[in-house]
Amino acid sequence: MRAGVIAACSALLLLTGCTAGTTDSSEGNAAQGPLVRIALGVDASYAPLYLAQQKGLFAKAGLNVQLMQTEGGPAASQAVQAGTAQLALQSNSTALSLMAASDDLRALGVFESSDRYLKVVLRKGIDKPQQIKTMASIPGIGLYSTYSYLRYNKIDPASVKILSSSAPEIPALLTRGSIDGYVLFDPWVTKGVEGGGHIAGQIGDFGVGFRQWLVAGRTWLEKNEDLAGKVFQVIAQADEMVTADPKAAAEATEKEVKIPAAQTVKALPEINFKARGFTDEDYTNDKKLVDFLLEQKLIKKAPDLQTVMLKGWYEQHVRP
Repeated sequence: MRAGVIAACSALLLLTGCTAGTTDSSEGNAAQGPLVRIALGVDASYAPLYLAQQKGLFAKAGLNVQLMQTEGGPAASQAVQAGTAQLALQSNSTALSLMAASDDLRALGVFESSDRYLKVVLRKGIDKPQQIKTMASIPGIGLYSTYSYLRYNKIDPASVKILSSSAPEIPALLTRGSIDGYVLFDPWVTKGVEGGGHIAGQIGDFGVGFRQWLVAGRTWLEKNEDLAGKVFQVIAQADEMVTADPKAAAEATEKEVKIPAAQTVKALPEINFKARGFTDEDYTNDKKLVDFLLEQKLIKKAPDLQTVMLKGWYEQHVRP
């Protein structure tokens, strides 16, 4: 991923809407140890967790884990803040926004990243960026990507009307002609194309990317670092399995959240499923993202990245 990449999210937050709920992720029970709920959204980017659930990987590791589906956006980490989940999968852009307002979240490491998963979609008749008058975006990585796309094309974002919306609503706005374009992930890219739009690029073209983090509650983590490390180890294993067998991952995703396997197979090659700890480049890129959030007055103060992003934690607790 190029040096200018700022992660994200999901995002991406990043992510597709669904009805909140909790699903057993294995044959696990209380006899295997404390219950750990992992809050996450619903789309192909979560394929490693769906595969881990279908394969019973958490139970095989002696863990009692449940997956807790949320409506996406900040809801996953908010579930951790509320104590209804112990861990969350969250884009860095969304997590950092929450961390700026509260000191109760910690990022343990990266479980996936991409500079291709989000794409620019323009409506019919808009053939170049300079024709754009109105766009729509989701918060976090969506807004950051929108501004980056416009600035890359030497367009002042202040000259474009940018509507804040939810991902499911945006393709319909494009089809109706209410907006000229947007930057999103599938299935909303495909829906925009089906409605007459066309793909005009991907976020890596203008130096943006996203990362999904594993996030924990600070107080819970202080007492359960070994347990969190074991859970992250299973997620890292599932990452490797998705890369080795995307078809199996797509089938697991369809069984878990009813996303067509063909759609997931198409999306998986655009995501780098590799768990890892934080690097100096991560801190540099996330500093740029925080500066953007401050510039847009989306946060009142910057979180201390060295405090909320636990450098070396992954290497110590997951892959010694």
